[in-house]
Amino acid sequence: MRELASLSVDAASRRSTKGARGLFPGRSLGLRVSGTRDLIREIERGFSFRALKSFAAATGLAVSRIASILEIPERTLARRRTAGRLAPEESERLLRISRVFEKAVNLFEGDATAAVSWLTTPRRSLGDEVPLAYSRTELGAREVENLIGRLEHGVFS
Repeated sequence: MRELASLSVDAASRRSTKGARGLFPGRSLGLRVSGTRDLIREIERGFSFRALKSFAAATGLAVSRIASILEIPERTLARRRTAGRLAPEESERLLRISRVFEKAVNLFEGDATAAVSWLTTPRRSLGDEVPLAYSRTELGAREVENLIGRLEHGVFS
């Protein structure tokens, strides 16, 4: 119930925004890909460091905080900044949390600040874990996405 009460929008108005959900994932990363095949190639190559900076700009979170969520140590982050490219596994984790962020932005009707606030606050339904950090793994991201879906439909979580 606490999860539902913390939302600032009502269920009826959220349902009217479902059309926006079909957008290609990764738009908060500033990626210029035309489809899944291109996205897979970019992941395998490793995203440009600019993708991490774009995500930081979209969320308002510091690059260092995002790197911490992605489990990229500071020294490794410095090497990635110099090389200008993330490793493939880091790119995949970044895409995963960006997808969760984008779903949360949709939940909050385009309010990125509210979405980030929700994503960075521990949630009882996730065992008092922070949703963005919980999304580090595919299984955790699916659970957060399921929670977002329940909230979109007014299901108490």
